[in-house]
Amino acid sequence: MKSLLLSLLFLIFASLAAPALPASATEIYAQQTGKSCDACHVDPAGGGELTKAGKEFAAARAVKSEATQVGAAGKVVRFAAGYLHMLIAILWFGTILYVHLVLKPAYAAGGLPRGEVKVGVLSMVVMGITGAILTHFRVTSPDMLLHTRFGVLLLIKISLYLVMVFSAAYVVLVIGPKLKGKRREPVTLPAGKELTLDQLSSFDGQEGRPAYFAYEGKLYDASASRLWKGGVHMGRHHSGEDLTEALKLAPHGSDKVLGMPEVGILADVTPRKAPLHERVFFFMAYMNLTIVFLIVLILSLWRWA
Repeated sequence: MKSLLLSLLFLIFASLAAPALPASATEIYAQQTGKSCDACHVDPAGGGELTKAGKEFAAARAVKSEATQVGAAGKVVRFAAGYLHMLIAILWFGTILYVHLVLKPAYAAGGLPRGEVKVGVLSMVVMGITGAILTHFRVTSPDMLLHTRFGVLLLIKISLYLVMVFSAAYVVLVIGPKLKGKRREPVTLPAGKELTLDQLSSFDGQEGRPAYFAYEGKLYDASASRLWKGGVHMGRHHSGEDLTEALKLAPHGSDKVLGMPEVGILADVTPRKAPLHERVFFFMAYMNLTIVFLIVLILSLWRWA
């Protein structure tokens, strides 16, 4: 996984350095760049005599006359890259929204699930490659990136993407091993059957560990319950935590909880302060969620603003 992430970072820098192809001087081009017709034509309505900038653009297109020979192939490549770009974006962003809004980041606080890691890394690789291809076809010059609405929004979108990539790399390579180290700590019930909140967090119901949770100062074992598969109840409540406040909002009464085996008591009810790597993990999780909304906003500005 580490080598794959390093390869991804290399592909990003290589793809961003790729040269751009010229675009056609059409109304569509004007819409994409945000420039009016008089940027290239003497007549503000378009057509006819060219301005100095228009002549320079026409000369640049003439130098690339061989592009007409691969025009059809280029359209196919552009369409395929655009389709794959959108498809993977739906998969990637959908996974982020589901994990962050439904399962909550605590779902991965005990260690990064392999499935989500694979989806994220693969999505970032494909998005980087297809995004570079689309930029290759759409951006004609550095001036277009810096002085048009489309170019500025594209730069912002690329910057947000890079933030997501580097934060993901940090989480997988640095924070992930620390979260897994916590999971691998010996899981034993201390004498006297008392657990602190920190000790309780190890009984998360994953990888064969017992699924304990606290309710009103007592500890209950949900390991045998089919409603607590993998230590998670209804995709919301996680074992290894004090669920007193959360279960007050549950649609069922306390009898469902009291019917489970009681295995001990909670030694203290003072919430523990999460270690630094866990706090950084939660910060980056919600930061990436915010970036998803910002990228969708940029797409909306392109299409409807």
